[in-house]
Formats: sequence, C-alpha cells, structure tokens
Amino acid sequence: MANASGFFTPSLPRLRSRIQPSIRIYRSGFCSEGVSKKVWCCSAMEGAQKVSPSESRVPRLTSKGCKLVGSGSAVPTLQVSNDDLSKIVDTSDEWISVRTGIRNRRVLTGKESLISLAVEASRKALQMAEVDPDDIDLVLMCTSTPEDLFGSAPQIQKALGCKSNPLAYDITAACSGFVLGLVSAACHIRGGGFQNVLVVGADSLSRYVDWTDRGSCILFGDAAGAVLVQACDSEDDGLFSFDVHSDGDGQRHLNATMKENEMDNALGSNGSVVDFPPRRSSYSCIQMNGKEVFRFAARCVPHSIESALEKAGLSSSSIDWLLLHQANQRIIDAVATRLEVPPERVISNLANYGNTSAASIPLALDEAVRSGKVKPGHTIAAAGFGAGLTWGSAILRWQ
Repeated sequence: MANASGFFTPSLPRLRSRIQPSIRIYRSGFCSEGVSKKVWCCSAMEGAQKVSPSESRVPRLTSKGCKLVGSGSAVPTLQVSNDDLSKIVDTSDEWISVRTGIRNRRVLTGKESLISLAVEASRKALQMAEVDPDDIDLVLMCTSTPEDLFGSAPQIQKALGCKSNPLAYDITAACSGFVLGLVSAACHIRGGGFQNVLVVGADSLSRYVDWTDRGSCILFGDAAGAVLVQACDSEDDGLFSFDVHSDGDGQRHLNATMKENEMDNALGSNGSVVDFPPRRSSYSCIQMNGKEVFRFAARCVPHSIESALEKAGLSSSSIDWLLLHQANQRIIDAVATRLEVPPERVISNLANYGNTSAASIPLALDEAVRSGKVKPGHTIAAAGFGAGLTWGSAILRWQ
C-alpha cells in the first residue's frame, strides 16, 4: 500500500497559530512547514527572462499558491433512464433507484466523442476563468477511457487552439483521477512555476460495460468536467491539503483487464517461435464486486478525508460542502454520516448521471457553482475512489 502525504499551504497560518519555520521533506516532493512555502524553480517561470536551451537556467526561490478559478462540464445528448434499461435487462426503476440512487445516465452515441465533451467542458472553464487558450501552460486529461492508446490530452490542446503548444498528458486512475489531477496541477504550479493548468476529468465507461449484466450496466454513464487551476499569491492559496493512497490487492474487486482475441489467427505462426506473433488484445468489460467496493469506500474514504482535514488544520464542521465521487448514493450517505456532515451540505447529482468516473467530481462541482450553491470562499472536502484500487481526498476553496 502506497501512501503519499498531503502538504500544508501558505494560506493556512490564519487558520492556526503561527509557528516557527522548519523544514520537512514529504514524499510528495514538497518541503516546508510553517509560515510560507518556498520551492526552487527554474527561471522559465512567469516574469523571468527567456533563455535559449543552450543557456544555463539558474534556479530561484519563489512562493506560490494555487486556486480554482473556473469550471465547466459537458454530457452526451442521449439520456438512458432506468425504465429504458428495464427493456434490455431484468431490472426496474425502483430496484435501481433504491439500491444506487441513480435514475438516469448519459451515453455517448456514434455522433459524439469523449474528446468533444472534454473540449466543451474545457472551453466553459476557460470562459468562466476569463483565461485565453494561449495562456494555458498545461493540460491534464484524467481518464481511463482515452480515444487513443497513447493518450487524449494533446487532442484537447489542439482543439482548444493553444498556439504556444503547452504540455498535455493523460492521468489514468479511473474514479480517483480528478483528485490526482488536482495534486499534479499543484505540483506543477508550486514546483515548476506554471501559471494556468487545465484539469479535465472525462470518461466513457459505457463503452466497457456489459449491457447484459444488470449488476453493473445500471451504474455507469459518460461525461466530462474541467477546472482551471491558476497560480496565485501564497495568501490566496485555495488548495489546502491532499491525502492519496493505492492498494493493488483490491484490483480483483474492480477491473477491466486486458484479454487476447482467441479468434485472431490471421497472422499465423512463423513456425519457430511459440506464441509469436502475439494475438491482438482488447480490454474486457468492467468486472466489479459491488459489496467489496462498497466496504472499501465506506471504510477508506472517511479516513482519507479526516487525514486531509487534519493536514489542513480544519475539522469536518468547518467545511461548507462534501463532494464525493458519484458512485452510489448509499456510499455518499455512509461517508457523510461518518463525518457528521448534514445532508444539506452534501453535493450530489448522481440521480441524473450515474457513475461518470473521473468526470463525476468536476461535473458535480460545475453544476453546484453555476446554480449558485457553491459560492466564492466556500471550503470543499472532495474525495475520489475506485479502480486500482485508489482513493484520495483534497481540501480546497472555490476561488
């Protein structure tokens, strides 16, 4: 089991008594504890003079915070209700809604793509943040269902028209992906001098669902959500702490593994090497032990949030909103009860979209922001959990 520490941020001295600066090295790569956070960055950061690749880049000491300044989301046009599913598998609206809280989900059709959803969500986030695509320094595409084996993030960068060719890459961690995207954005801003990082969560799990399995096909939908994470002065920092984990032993409870196509004998054999050339491979449908995943989430997620809150110097009573990965309403309710967060402070849109994997947190956040529920200055405890098994929490402030 791997455990990566969260980190204290410069904005927090107002939340706790002032302490003498000291140095502590975390596995996350950040080092500091005390009045301010300072890391060495190359001179390619904002405000530094440009140098040619052949010139030496002299590190300099800087102090940066980061905050969420824009959000956006997009869903497919096709809506599939529980009643629709009851026509293809032995189930009913009541059976599904009572056990999961889900009533509808959105599914990609042949006329749509995951990239188009991600781009739409990204554009909305940039518009809210009032940031031009040319000012993006990094695009992080959090997905486990890319439309290219080598990653989809560069296609988002291309579609947005970023003329500066910013770095873009994928993060694969399924339902924990968006939280890990926030961690990565903070790392690039605080440790690399980046200014604007676009974090996209998007998945099309419907493509990997066995639509004859009523235990799993009722759960999943497709969507995309995005946020713009921006560098700011340390006193305005809005990403307070993280707590992230993984346990590969739990992979047996939730997976979509690689399988060989046994019918593919087109290449034949060269007669000298056994099992060569290899058969073409594809991914199996999602396999899930629902009871075990529920036990895992109900046990690990509250601990993770409590750990992140402790690192931030906050209590559960001081947060404005609890925002969990939208997997199952029973899980959301169980975690909220454990943390003593009242239902009116829990964000949930599961009924309308089902489990949208890495998209679920930014999708729910964007809807809450645009509806006026989440307001500037509100503190949010967010947590993702799922395949890997992986799980992680983030304590953040909206704008």
